[in-house]
Amino acid sequence: MSNKGRSTPRVVCCAIPIARAAGKVLVITSRKRPNNWVLPKGGWEPTDKGLEAAASREALEEAGVHGKITRFVTTIPSASSTYHFYELDVADLDHEWLESKERRREWVDYAEAIKRLSWKAELAEGLSKSTLGPNRS
Repeated sequence: MSNKGRSTPRVVCCAIPIARAAGKVLVITSRKRPNNWVLPKGGWEPTDKGLEAAASREALEEAGVHGKITRFVTTIPSASSTYHFYELDVADLDHEWLESKERRREWVDYAEAIKRLSWKAELAEGLSKSTLGPNRS
């Protein structure tokens, strides 16, 4: 994958939206590949106060998620991007949100989320290192 003209990899901030009591994670469909599932993610923008703020903003825009970033999970570099993962404890979901006409969202358990994200290795790896993953706390 190319850097699309960038000299350095793109900084991607990724939220792992979690319903703690239910032990579920919220996954959303990709806009580019509507049959594939992803976690809310996107590029850091200069208006973001930090990487956590970018992850939270992406969760709101792409999935209508309100909540609190509670934990940094991991950073995963790839050839074209550097992914920064954050757990986000979900407090509320908007009925309609910025990308609601372009995406579906669904609460799933950890095993199902890993299965749905397996097409994108970085996303599955990031989720596996979260507190939902095996042998994590």
